[in-house]
Amino acid sequence: MRGTRLERLCLAGVMTASALLLAPAARSAEPSGGPLTDLVDPFIGTENEGNTFPGATVPFGMVQLSPDTGHRTGYDYSDSRIRGFSLVHLSGVGCRIGGDLPVLPTTGDVTETDYARYAAGFRHTDEQASPGSYRVGLSSGITAELTATTRTGVQRYTFPATDKANVLLNAGQSLHKAVGARVEILDDRTVRTTITGRGFCRDTLPYTVHTITRFDRPFTAYGTWDGAAVTDGSRTGRGGAYVRFDTTGDRTVTATTALSYVDPRGAEVNLRAEGGRSFDAVREAARRAWEGRLRTVRVRGGDDTRRRTFYSSLYRSFLAPSTGSDADGRYTGWDQRTHRAKGFTYYQNWSLWDTYRTQCQLLALLAPREARDMARSVIRVGEEGGWLPKWGYATAETNIMTGDPVTPFLTTAYQLGLLRGYEERAYRVLRQNADGVPPVDVPMAGREANDEYLANGFAPYVPGRPQAKLGDSDYHQGASVTLEYALSDAMLAQMARALGHTADADRWAARSRNYRNVFDPSTGFFRARDASGAFAGPADPARSVGFHEGTAWQYQWLVPQDVPDLVRLIGGQRAANDRLDAFFAYDRLLTDPERTAREVWVHGDPYTYYNAAVYNPMNEPDLIAPYTYLSTGQPWKTTDVVHAAMTLFTDAPTGMTGNDDLGTMSAWHVLSSIGLFPVQPGYGTWGLSTPVFDRVDLALDRRYWPGGRLTVSAPGTSAADRYVQGVAADGVPYGRTYLTTDALRSLRELSFTVGPHPSEWGTSPGSAPPSLT
Repeated sequence: MRGTRLERLCLAGVMTASALLLAPAARSAEPSGGPLTDLVDPFIGTENEGNTFPGATVPFGMVQLSPDTGHRTGYDYSDSRIRGFSLVHLSGVGCRIGGDLPVLPTTGDVTETDYARYAAGFRHTDEQASPGSYRVGLSSGITAELTATTRTGVQRYTFPATDKANVLLNAGQSLHKAVGARVEILDDRTVRTTITGRGFCRDTLPYTVHTITRFDRPFTAYGTWDGAAVTDGSRTGRGGAYVRFDTTGDRTVTATTALSYVDPRGAEVNLRAEGGRSFDAVREAARRAWEGRLRTVRVRGGDDTRRRTFYSSLYRSFLAPSTGSDADGRYTGWDQRTHRAKGFTYYQNWSLWDTYRTQCQLLALLAPREARDMARSVIRVGEEGGWLPKWGYATAETNIMTGDPVTPFLTTAYQLGLLRGYEERAYRVLRQNADGVPPVDVPMAGREANDEYLANGFAPYVPGRPQAKLGDSDYHQGASVTLEYALSDAMLAQMARALGHTADADRWAARSRNYRNVFDPSTGFFRARDASGAFAGPADPARSVGFHEGTAWQYQWLVPQDVPDLVRLIGGQRAANDRLDAFFAYDRLLTDPERTAREVWVHGDPYTYYNAAVYNPMNEPDLIAPYTYLSTGQPWKTTDVVHAAMTLFTDAPTGMTGNDDLGTMSAWHVLSSIGLFPVQPGYGTWGLSTPVFDRVDLALDRRYWPGGRLTVSAPGTSAADRYVQGVAADGVPYGRTYLTTDALRSLRELSFTVGPHPSEWGTSPGSAPPSLT
């Protein structure tokens, strides 16, 4: 094998005995070959704070046309009344946002203007959803159908026979805080609105959307409202408008609404570019678009429930970020000026604290062309807005969450080959972000605590410190922020070194070890330090302070850049494994993995982040934690924990593990099911664990993945046979617990041999993912 591309692969070991653990569902017959869209259930995650939406959209669409039932993020499966079908929804966010222009069909006189009062009842027995399509029967006797293009939402209403069939367009109410609205009836088929709102988890800068709605036939009457006052025959208003039709003959009314974040002309451009087709034609095009996306991954094995759960997660992974540019390429930048995207699509909505860990890697693998445009869009934010974003919604920064998530997001794009031709532009904005603090006149908070971090080697925990900018404050979460800054420093150092910026690389590599500065030897855990340098808060790591949405127990594994050094800090490999076992309640997990997941790990609602000493599979800080065993000589335990965590994903409305956070949790599920997981986010290291399907075929874009396809196989994987006995890469035995992106690029087949007991595979020295520091 000398001289071949596989000469760096090492040999696997032999089998040893250990405990048996329940995991993947039993295998079933091969897939029927029918549409993969039939395996997607958009209702998964719509109950118990998964906060997904069931409505119509296309992959990465600007429009997500979906029902709002009164929940702060739009739709909750436990509700029974629909307030309207609005244009904008973010999948799985934890706070209210979007919900612009809720539209509802009614009959009779228009007397109410509050959508909570005129909401229509519905039943799930008369409700259907599939990718790109939604239908519901309302208690009013009206049937509503929804579909979408990238920049338009299409609604078809079937009314009873009446001369007072109304469509209410509510510009003044939404999920966000209303700032202002204007509605105009332009002619007997067309309504235009401009809506400005603000708010997310905290107050935010305002943003504006522009819409134009065109109906397929003339109104017979119309009016507008301001507040509670309805004015029949009025063409302008600040609250909303109604339009009326006579459905005593033709009972259907179809409307197409185009959206723009630029100006009214942008909405017109989008309507001309994407409107004009029949409802059925648009719905079929949306279905084909989703079928094409889903067919990038074909699985064999697993029962029907597992396949439905998997493809539903894959579907949600392709919902965001959202298209931000109009059909003519114009978009509103973060300087609030109009720009034009030439040769690429500009995207927006950046839940970076979440997505940098899983979803951006999955998109780089399965949708690299779009992922490249997404990375270019973030670079544009940094160049045009003056600084890189943290959590961006539409055209504004929210500064929600803490740390420095944009750095591993962009270094992931670099390491996976998405920034060719843009490496130095990305590097310039990343360097600015890593070494500075944004000026006061820039809305982005950036690394807010960077001055102290650079001077002292840690971000201080200063609770109650007044905030100079809207959103969350790094000073309020000093311990986790230090870990996040250090992780980002490590990933940026790798990019700098590859680009030849050696001095920068050395400086950031040194800083990447700053996690040591918040390690308390007296407790053996990371711990917040105040501005004087003293350790702060209770010594009990389960009651720790200064960790964002978590505890010292849950954040202790967030050192992916150097797990070997983390193991040394904890006290060595045995001590680290003992602590991991306690963290995952491993002995109980072996006995009953599903019950352990639901009753031990999940110890409250999805927002119960604190006062815990166990794994939290419902939130981002712990997403990498199960893969730590790959670095501690016990890789089979990664499979035990990962497969137990996957039992939390089901095909019911409650089948999400907490908020989906724009596809983050769904991407975790997809990658873990395949058996490839990004264990060093921001770099190119893919941890290996037992796949849950007999075979997975990935169709890859040859421009970014020269092999063009990758097959991951694990024949016989089942509840009884779940442990890796050996791995082969293109037929050559492979003994490491990870693959590099370079190796993955040219790989065609990754084969797992599985059995009923753990083996020595991946346990030898040198098998673990490398240190980056």
